[in-house]
Amino acid sequence: MRKRLGAGILLSALLALPVAAQTKILALGDSLTQGYGLDNPADGLVPQLQDWLQAHGADVTVVNGGVSGDTTAGGKSRLDWLLTPGTKAVIVALGGNDLLRGLPPSEARSNLDAILANLQAKDIPALLAGLPAPGNYGADYQREFDAIYPDLAQEYGAVLVPNLLAPITETSLQERAKEDLMQSDNIHPSPAGVKKVVAALGPKVLELLAKVKPDS
Repeated sequence: MRKRLGAGILLSALLALPVAAQTKILALGDSLTQGYGLDNPADGLVPQLQDWLQAHGADVTVVNGGVSGDTTAGGKSRLDWLLTPGTKAVIVALGGNDLLRGLPPSEARSNLDAILANLQAKDIPALLAGLPAPGNYGADYQREFDAIYPDLAQEYGAVLVPNLLAPITETSLQERAKEDLMQSDNIHPSPAGVKKVVAALGPKVLELLAKVKPDS
């Protein structure tokens, strides 16, 4: 009887212990984050990244804060209401639509600076993922835009991914076609392309998680 009573007390005590919550990461981005053009939502960057992180031992949930067509200005305006309680880290993957619209690099820099400053003020570590500017806007534009990401990452101590799509764009056109890495618009990755992106992004997100401060 005493053994049963003791076991019951122990079980009750264990059940009363707080359960550690998963670390919540916000992925703030555009169509590349949102999963544009993919028939199965599970093939998107956020679900694949969450699966990759969990498979590599990280107890995380990744929140999809991607909006197709969003610019750095849009991301800045949405950040505060996306930072729901418990958000411990943020992936900032914006700038592609600024490039598509030919917006001034100074505007993109200002918006990303404001996003990172906001996160720093809230003591939330960030990963900054960029895209390289094409040469058709001219060498000065390209140089100014490409400098944004390393400059701001250094200033704010963010984990840097200079080119989110490097695993695809650094592959030859023949290999891209052979492996079916891009959708027909040649802008957005296919499920196989997302998988390659995630394989390169995942270790950088683990670096980001190492910056998360434990709950006091």
